[in-house]
Amino acid sequence: MNRSDFLTLATSVSGNSSAANVYFANDGLNIYFFTFNPTRKATQIAFNPHVQCVIRPENEEGIKELQIDGFAEKITDNHKKEKAKQLILNVTKAFESYMNDEFLIENDVVGYYKIKPTVIKYVDFYAEKQFEWMEVPDNKPSLLSQIIGSLTRKIKYFITVVRAPFLTATIAPILLGSSIAYWQFKEFDWSIFWLTFFGAIFAHCGTNVMNDYFDHTSRNDETNKLFSPFNGGSRVIQSGLMTPANVLLLSIGFFVATIIIGLKLNYDLHGAYFALSPLMYLGLIGVFLGVMYTGFLRLSYNGLGDIAVFLGFGPVMVYGAAYMQNQSVDLFTTLLFSIPVGIFIALVLFINCFQDYNADKATNKNSWVVRLAGPGEKANYRIPFKVWEYSMIIAFAIIAFGSIKINPVASIALLPIFLFYFASKKGRSWLNEWEKEDANIEQLPYELLIVNVSTIGIHFLTGILLTIGFLISVWI
Repeated sequence: MNRSDFLTLATSVSGNSSAANVYFANDGLNIYFFTFNPTRKATQIAFNPHVQCVIRPENEEGIKELQIDGFAEKITDNHKKEKAKQLILNVTKAFESYMNDEFLIENDVVGYYKIKPTVIKYVDFYAEKQFEWMEVPDNKPSLLSQIIGSLTRKIKYFITVVRAPFLTATIAPILLGSSIAYWQFKEFDWSIFWLTFFGAIFAHCGTNVMNDYFDHTSRNDETNKLFSPFNGGSRVIQSGLMTPANVLLLSIGFFVATIIIGLKLNYDLHGAYFALSPLMYLGLIGVFLGVMYTGFLRLSYNGLGDIAVFLGFGPVMVYGAAYMQNQSVDLFTTLLFSIPVGIFIALVLFINCFQDYNADKATNKNSWVVRLAGPGEKANYRIPFKVWEYSMIIAFAIIAFGSIKINPVASIALLPIFLFYFASKKGRSWLNEWEKEDANIEQLPYELLIVNVSTIGIHFLTGILLTIGFLISVWI
């Protein structure tokens, strides 16, 4: 190892292989290298730490190399990070400015990794003994740790692929619609609820995964350099976690599961799988919006994505969940309280488009943020942010109106106004920084993430508090 400072690293997840050349340093048999955590190789290591690498000595003739099999891990201990940093800097200064960049460090972009070899094979066709092996059994994880690690990574993999944290967008309206039906009729069918719940969850997963596929084919996600946990898709294709074909197949599978559940509910409620019923129409609208969001009609590319999200995760889901429990549920009450929930989730999409502005503009994805922020090289976010604020105010006003006219206890859902005030204040401060002539337009979009998080929190908290409000009003 001491005769080279460069290696070829191979990683793989679900049959998607990746190779990269990296500078390395070694401390005995352990190998250290630096990379950015969002890179393909770093992401793949997070889901499959088993790696292979090849080291060839420099300036020597013939076929001579070390072929190493081992396990890589991201270094998280600060003391060990500093040790790895110094070892790598002794080899190359190429990444020193990035290693010391406070913004990159704070946002966990810079990463140090350690490879623990389990098998080292030395190949030299000029030597009498052309192949020599060395095993390091102490570096091989125990069977139990491999099993636990594999299960943990599979769960993490599924959460990443379907973007599970965003499933709150489905959980809130389903709970709200179900609680409104219970509030009105004092009856509840748990079997119907769970079928409705998982049918909606599968539809949401199908929409998320299909969105990743079509944003890949349009090159939108590839173009997006300002992606985060809240925007830019799941990155499963870009990170080599799934092939585009498998992503498409998975999304189709989720929609098929939704359709099967919908037909079962239609049979249970209306006596026939294909009975022409409000449930059938609601299901068709939901699947249509999910598929067409980025596919075929490309609603999100034509400024209709926000409307599709508002309808699908607002009135369609809230009324659909209530209808499943009792087919004569009060239409006015259900739709009235579904509107703020729909507005809030549409605003989650809307505020996420701030960071997506450059990628959306480059790939002709004409979101409302792109339309309102102007065609200039530097986006004018003042108008879109006002739209976000005014829409929030309208949504809370509707909740207040519904509380006065229908259910006073539902007024507890006004509590997230304090979170809105906090997010609005943060957003305005961010705008002031953005509009400065010397603004760092590469880093500032990340500073808006607190507003992204707050918008998600407002949506979910409001949905849950409305649900609690209707349940409490039954019991008092």
